[in-house]
Formats: sequence, C-alpha cells, structure tokens
Amino acid sequence: MEADFWRRRWRDNAIGFHRSSPNPLLLRNFAALGVEPGARLLLPLCGKTLDIHWLLANGYPVVGVELVETAVEQLFAELGVEPAIEPAGPLRRYSAPGVDVFVGDIFALTGEALGSVEAVYDRAALVALPRADRARYAAHVTAIARGAPQLLVTFVYDQTRADGPPFSVDEQEVRALYGGSYGVTLLECAEDPAGMKGKCPATEKVWLLS
Repeated sequence: MEADFWRRRWRDNAIGFHRSSPNPLLLRNFAALGVEPGARLLLPLCGKTLDIHWLLANGYPVVGVELVETAVEQLFAELGVEPAIEPAGPLRRYSAPGVDVFVGDIFALTGEALGSVEAVYDRAALVALPRADRARYAAHVTAIARGAPQLLVTFVYDQTRADGPPFSVDEQEVRALYGGSYGVTLLECAEDPAGMKGKCPATEKVWLLS
C-alpha cells in the first residue's frame, strides 16, 4: 500500500478504521499476553487509536509506529500532552511520559532504536498491508520485538465482494506467517455486525502468538 494512499486518507479524514472507543477485542483478550503493568508494548501502524489511551490508563507504556505524521500529532493532542520531537535515523520520534511514537516507514525501524518491548498488539497493521508485503512485515516485527508475544487481530471475508484495506487474512496465512516463530492460538471469533464496509459478512479473529 503506497504511503500517499494513507496520507490522503488522513488528509481527507477518511479514517473509518479509527474506532471511537477502545477495541472490545483488546479488552477481552489482553490478559492472554500475560504481561504485568509496566510492560512496554509495541503497536505497529498505530494511527491515533484509543487503545493507547486504555493501555496507558492501565499502566502499560506504549511505543507506536505510524507512517502519517498527522495521525501522530492528533494522538498527542488527544492525549493532552506536548511531545518532544527528535530525529531517529530516517524516522522522527515523538515522546512523552509513557508513550513514544516513531513516524515513518516501519521497515526502517531497527530493534536498537525501538528498545525493549514485552509484547506486541497488532490490531490494524497486518490487515492494512497487501499480501505481497505481509511476510516481510511479519518477519520484521518479530525480529525487532525479539520474539515478544503478540496479540493479533485479523479479518476474514470474501474479498471478491469488498476491497481492502483492511484485507482478509485467513488462518492458513496467519499460521504460515507466524508458525515458524510462535505457537499460534485462536482466542476469539467475532462477527462484525456491519460486515465489511456493508458489502459482505466479516469475522474478526484474535490470535495469541506466543
């Protein structure tokens, strides 16, 4: 997916993927990660998700990665904090107590720059990428997070009836992408009452990679 596509979405406020409350799938399944308050979580392609607010309120520091700077500016404004901004190699790093967000291409983020994380929460990153990019992405995040456990949310729907993103990622692909590095456990299946963009039925699945 081209960077300009996402910049246009944020410029035009075409961000239907942004939820107005923390994701119930996170709330119901977070405990499966087995991390204690104080554990630092990586959120790839985080946008300005309210999941960050929930994690911070519950004592979990967050490090995000986001391509579009507008989203990060809005995130910190909604958190009500003034970030420090500094270069981080080819990226820019926004920092405030408990939260760091790298702005730029996630593939340019190194494990050294990221620092230590105890878990990964991927609600909207893998499914935002076309199939051709997903294997590279999965391997990269696993590497920079040093194999930390992941809570992964995917969609399954008939992609002949609706266009991504978010793209449909079935169980076979999840296991192919992550099974070499993790045990893969399905935690929950939830039918989306609105379907995929109102065009066809869709199911959200929550996976524990551990």
